[in-house]
Amino acid sequence: MRLAKWAKLRNGQAGLPVASSLAVSQPALATPPEPKPPAPKPSRSRGGAIAVAAGILLSRLAGFVRERALAHYLGNSPASGAFRAALRIPNLLQNLLGEGVLSASFIPVYAKLLAEGKEDEANRVARTVATLLFFAAAVITLLGVVFTRAAIELLAPGFHGEVRELTIHLVQILFPGTALLVLSAWCLGVLNSHRKFFLSYVSPVVWNGALIAVAIVGGRRLLTPAGGQFELAVWLAWGAVAGSGLQLLVQVPTVFALTRSLLPSLRVKSEGVQATLRAFGPVLVGRGSVQLSSYLDQLLASYLGPAMVSAMAYAQTLYLLPVSLFGMSISAAELPEMSRAQGSSADIAAKLQERLKGGLRNVVFLVVPSMVAFLAIGPTLVGAIFQSGRFQAQDTWEVWVILCGSAVGLTAGTQGRLLASAFYALGDTKTPLHAALVRVALTFVSGWAAALPLRAHYGYAPVYGALGLTASAGVAAWMEFSLLRLWLGKRIGRVPLPMGLLAMATFAAAVAGVGGFLLQRTLAGFGPWIRAGAVVPTFCAIYLVLGLALKIPEATQLVNRVRRKLGR
Repeated sequence: MRLAKWAKLRNGQAGLPVASSLAVSQPALATPPEPKPPAPKPSRSRGGAIAVAAGILLSRLAGFVRERALAHYLGNSPASGAFRAALRIPNLLQNLLGEGVLSASFIPVYAKLLAEGKEDEANRVARTVATLLFFAAAVITLLGVVFTRAAIELLAPGFHGEVRELTIHLVQILFPGTALLVLSAWCLGVLNSHRKFFLSYVSPVVWNGALIAVAIVGGRRLLTPAGGQFELAVWLAWGAVAGSGLQLLVQVPTVFALTRSLLPSLRVKSEGVQATLRAFGPVLVGRGSVQLSSYLDQLLASYLGPAMVSAMAYAQTLYLLPVSLFGMSISAAELPEMSRAQGSSADIAAKLQERLKGGLRNVVFLVVPSMVAFLAIGPTLVGAIFQSGRFQAQDTWEVWVILCGSAVGLTAGTQGRLLASAFYALGDTKTPLHAALVRVALTFVSGWAAALPLRAHYGYAPVYGALGLTASAGVAAWMEFSLLRLWLGKRIGRVPLPMGLLAMATFAAAVAGVGGFLLQRTLAGFGPWIRAGAVVPTFCAIYLVLGLALKIPEATQLVNRVRRKLGR
């Protein structure tokens, strides 16, 4: 009873106070009691995290449909590898110039101006940053189209012949969409600062929709038993550019309503703009460490063949689901809130500790079972999403092997993202940069060793070289997380890591993993969808029941929240 009452209070759902017996016994002419205060509303950060998670969930579901369509028509073919490699450069620039860096350098400045009531100044800063981003993206796009052949040597040096030529052609098509995606990420920064989380994170659905439509129409028109996959890859590149434009357009009306103007501005001497620019460089490497690590992984994977580049992209699609849903959603909602902290150094430190405590607990409770699921029932997950058409059972097994390596650093990477957000809220961009440099260096050195000299010496299959790449990135993520925790502790005092919850969640997830694995083996003769329909709910049910039995507050809150939704 006390645990349920505590969970209700924490979720802001406590009941109204009951009139005391003394008040009831008073005469009728007595002064009437004061009106009952309304029940407290859920915190904005929690509502923001839910909105981000909902938007990301819809986007990722659309992404899974997109990936299944690509797997059905392209499989794990050289054309698929060329398309994945070509898509990496625009995505890398989008993440570095846009969402990854912009959210950490622009949002703290913009959100603080809004919190101080300086809306006009905030909007001028926003328009100036958008103008600078557009010019930077336009110049980089032009240079990228002109020097594509040189860029391929940095992107996929292991590609040769017709696969290399196809990759060059695809990059030249995809580059113009980069500026559109960067401006779309700027819209995300504005919307998040105004606590408009859902639209910015659901907008990629239209990008995915464009690719799905092109894959289906092009696949049916172009593919023949003799080929046609290269031509389909070209169609998909044009579909990605069109989707980039649609993703920007769906956000523009709301952004215009918030900023009241979209006219270009070059007020670069503004203090807000200067603060954003000062943070941009360090954040470029710090926040973009994940993208840089992925780029380095692809560079090395190109020496393992285009099939491994394609397989790693499929694995990354699954890996990014918990990262986005549970890591990105929580850190995206917390960054503006932590940036609004004011007062003395002690007051700000206490506010950050309070926000980190709840955020880290939610991340651990949700990400730990995701990690175990990748390891224990990964073949079921991969098969249900991708195994269709030209994507066969052997491809499912290879993607799962690579996904196991990604699981190594899943909890560290998601928690580390939230710790880095705390530094950005403090205006400190250099500390996450230093941790990120360690991560990138360790990822590259250990991944290079696993994919090239060690494989050449021992002669293991390319898929195990790809496993070494993802596992080395996971180990490096733990190193980055440890450094962030140590250095953040020196700034705000104790970092409230939920060690007890981590132990209980790991135990519950391990038991659920054993149950899911055994059921997966039992249903080995059935199709991927049937296996997934039995194995995934069983895994989730075991984890949740054990969470309730262990009295994990987050499990109780989750059940109560579902009951309230069903009771409406």
